[in-house]
Amino acid sequence: MRRACGKLGIRLLYAKPYSPESTGKPEKFNRLVNNFMAEAALEKPKTLKELNELFDVWLAEFYQNKPHTALNGNTPQAVFNADPANLRFVAPETVADAFLHFEERKVDKSGCISFFSKKYEVGLKYIGCTVGVVYDPLDTSEITVEYQSDEPFRVTEMVIGANVGNRPKMPETLNMVKPESSRLLAGAKKANTKRRASQKMILSFRKGTDGGV
Repeated sequence: MRRACGKLGIRLLYAKPYSPESTGKPEKFNRLVNNFMAEAALEKPKTLKELNELFDVWLAEFYQNKPHTALNGNTPQAVFNADPANLRFVAPETVADAFLHFEERKVDKSGCISFFSKKYEVGLKYIGCTVGVVYDPLDTSEITVEYQSDEPFRVTEMVIGANVGNRPKMPETLNMVKPESSRLLAGAKKANTKRRASQKMILSFRKGTDGGV
């Protein structure tokens, strides 16, 4: 609310707690709207346009053109028409921006914020700062970041891998080559052949010595 009023040049005032006399006008208007909703439910409007048309009639007859004691018996419409001040119109873009949703997020050590389970990079200069996030709840692929007197800027959702190139191919010398034979078995066979030859020589030597005795 504070941001919306600031964008539209409206002074935002807060009523003191437990002081109903300071909220008389808002409370009366709220009752007017509540009474309208109860009556409109009986009409069963099928579209938003029909509902707005009914509210325009209700507002004109039960508020704008109804005498008020606080206005010395005049109607709000008559007082408005008698005011010589020129109307101030706000650009549609300003109104649209003022009523966007607003939340705050703290920037992490990587210069990013988490928002709706998504990551957004806002910059290393904002590490540890609490920034304002202005967004449209129907589309959070791009958001606006506000921080103190800095110029607001827009950031998009981070896509992990979007700025990463293709993985380079490994050199042929480093690639794993599927073996065609077992080196362990080949070594075992070689050792086995050597051991058998050694044993055969020992047996032959014994046989020669025994025959000579």
